[in-house]
Amino acid sequence: MRTDSSPGTLPAREHLPAGDAGTPVLDVVVPVYNEEKDLQPCVRRLHEHLTRTFPYAFRITIADNASTDGTPLVAARLEAEIPEVAGFRLEQKGRGRALRAVWSASEAPVLAYMDVDLSTDLNALLPLVAPLISGHSDLAIGSRLARTSRVVRGPKREFVSRAYNLILRGSLQARFSDAQCGFKAIRRDVAQVLLPLVEDTGWFFDTEMLVLAERAGLRIHEVPVDWVDDPDSTVHIVRTATDDLKGVWRVGKALTTGSLPLDRLTRPFGDDPRDRELAGVPRGLARQLVGFCGVGVLSTLFYLLLYGAFRQFCGSQLANALALLVSAVANTAANRRLTFGVRGRGGAVRHQAQGLVVFGIGLALTSGSLAALNAATDSPAHSTELAVLIAANLAATVLRFLLFRAWVFPERRETVPCPPAAPPAPARPETAPYAPAHRTSAPYAPLPQRPAVPQQPYRTTQFRAGGAADGNWSGVTDATARPRPVRPHDTDPGDAR
Repeated sequence: MRTDSSPGTLPAREHLPAGDAGTPVLDVVVPVYNEEKDLQPCVRRLHEHLTRTFPYAFRITIADNASTDGTPLVAARLEAEIPEVAGFRLEQKGRGRALRAVWSASEAPVLAYMDVDLSTDLNALLPLVAPLISGHSDLAIGSRLARTSRVVRGPKREFVSRAYNLILRGSLQARFSDAQCGFKAIRRDVAQVLLPLVEDTGWFFDTEMLVLAERAGLRIHEVPVDWVDDPDSTVHIVRTATDDLKGVWRVGKALTTGSLPLDRLTRPFGDDPRDRELAGVPRGLARQLVGFCGVGVLSTLFYLLLYGAFRQFCGSQLANALALLVSAVANTAANRRLTFGVRGRGGAVRHQAQGLVVFGIGLALTSGSLAALNAATDSPAHSTELAVLIAANLAATVLRFLLFRAWVFPERRETVPCPPAAPPAPARPETAPYAPAHRTSAPYAPLPQRPAVPQQPYRTTQFRAGGAADGNWSGVTDATARPRPVRPHDTDPGDAR
């Protein structure tokens, strides 16, 4: 539940409408570094597979990470020979840097990447991107650890992979099964908002992106894949594992302090406009009750530890007051983050002040109950006194929860208007370019099919590839990238595609 005033920038997911257009639906990025031997067979095999099985226009982008061998020449030759292939050159290494640069510049509504060794069976590519095209999911990943996956690799890599994913589950509460499989896809509208939050430029890029997306409530689709280990892989396992552990620590610290603006990644609940117009309906009550009770148990244990510590150097009344004050502050902070899901530092001081007021009301209720009992009876029985305290504390707990929910952390209710109906689609034109403008009714233009009549290639735009990963697209240098929209190609009239 969000209690801040940020509206979020992602609309509800929608199926990309079918139709004809000149821009590729899918942009598959192949990051490479000194892969002159494997690049050509990889790209040709991938191109053949997409041409045979993928029903929409596509592009294959070779992202060269500052290779020092003949990889740039191979990439240039492939770009010249195959219309659906584009080259992208970066002067700095880093798989994450390459993906951020290419994905940020691409106009395709679905973005994917795969490793150059093609260890993953390409038959999983269409199931990977289909949930993104349909609007069902925001990201999709291939999983080598699913039950139905078939994997061939050595015991060392198997152990490292499973140990790393166990670390993610234990430290970052990750629920996805395979963070490092080089086979992922993301919707472009999600990438535009998510990528600026991802700091890593190396191998941890995948993990950080998935953790932030999952914490923000985005939907991640997993596809079981068949995977065969590449014995000639150049990945340094020890160094990569060390960098990954540093990344886990950095992301975990950021999530704990609430310094990441994950609210900007939120989507409306459901794709039915009726779900977004319901007002006055409490949400998450059962989850909040469970969280409140759990925090209450931990706060009581914390109070007892503090009381025992303070009692060593002060009287019982002062020790009790100090322990209650500190545990009340901790209780408010824990309920703020865990029970009511408030992230960030905004309003934290006000929430603590309101929490102390709520604590004071509860303390007055319990103290007043004891005072009333002592006024009614000169020497009440211990069992009677205990029963009164239990009843008063129960009432104070219920009152504290209600005040927390209604006053300290009120649920922000917003009504999202129903989007207007999309205008009727025009007659099938010769060319219907992809329109990336943000509109309420149709965030994407129709999906481009492969037209049968060749068209003229689109103009290309030069930009500085070295600065792309840093978000600076100004200036043109010799190291430029010229990703080109797909040139439609001739098809066989008898082809069932």
